[in-house]
Amino acid sequence: MAKAAEKVGVDKKVFGSLTGVVFEVRQGYKSKDSKRQNADIANAATAYTKAYLPCAVILSAQIDNDILLRYRAEKWAVLTGIMGTNNPLISTYDFMKKIVGYDLAAFFERNSKTLRAEIDAVLRALLAPEAT
Repeated sequence: MAKAAEKVGVDKKVFGSLTGVVFEVRQGYKSKDSKRQNADIANAATAYTKAYLPCAVILSAQIDNDILLRYRAEKWAVLTGIMGTNNPLISTYDFMKKIVGYDLAAFFERNSKTLRAEIDAVLRALLAPEAT
């Protein structure tokens, strides 16, 4: 937690008051929706008032660089779904493996066929024309 807070420039006095991390988990983040970004930044401010470091955990590598920079400037720790960095401060999968102790990437690889089939079934049901 100390390294993540230092990476985004959290003041040492503020860090001394933090008691944990709050995670916002998303599949991806492609939207440039300023309303969504402003709500996230407000949530980060609330997290700090409750003594938590806010951390966005993105499962894919889908995040616009401008948004990534904005969130980090607002003192969010941000992990993205990039592979092969060997850095738990920037990679969701490295964080899960090295800090949590669970290989989430391997889980997705092992279960990709099942996940794909389930998602396909849900999408087909949602997109099918309604019977009259």
